Amino acid sequence: MARDRGGNGRPPEAVISIIGPGMRVVGDCETDGTLRIEGRVEGSVRAGKAVVVGKDGVVSGDISTQDAVVSGTVNGTLVAESRLELQSTSRVEGDVRARRMQLEEGAILNGTVMMGDTAARPAGRASAPATAEAGAGGEGVPEEAER
Repeated sequence: MARDRGGNGRPPEAVISIIGPGMRVVGDCETDGTLRIEGRVEGSVRAGKAVVVGKDGVVSGDISTQDAVVSGTVNGTLVAESRLELQSTSRVEGDVRARRMQLEEGAILNGTVMMGDTAARPAGRASAPATAEAGAGGEGVPEEAER
């Protein structure tokens, strides 16, 4: 398992790790900061701050993070504790749990979606599943859950 702890005197959440185009990682990736994936990851991904999957990026495994922006392909469960953005070129095959979500026209999402304040909390912290319809202004999500 690859593990990034920050280094160089910078706080771990300020570090951006990159899996470049043409690079293939087999195994789990974990960082306290941000992980940008332009290549391929075959394993689970956990990032304390954010995960960005580029247009040609592919993740075959689960993703868990605060914020996620997906332009490429994800085959697995995607959990964003704060915000998830699925851009028009994205393809997600798997379940999605997010507090808030933006889904651009053209994005492909095949799986169940759970949204709301308790939906994206790590296992053991959610008291009950919460579901909501995506819509303008976060309809179906209590206003206090949006921040």
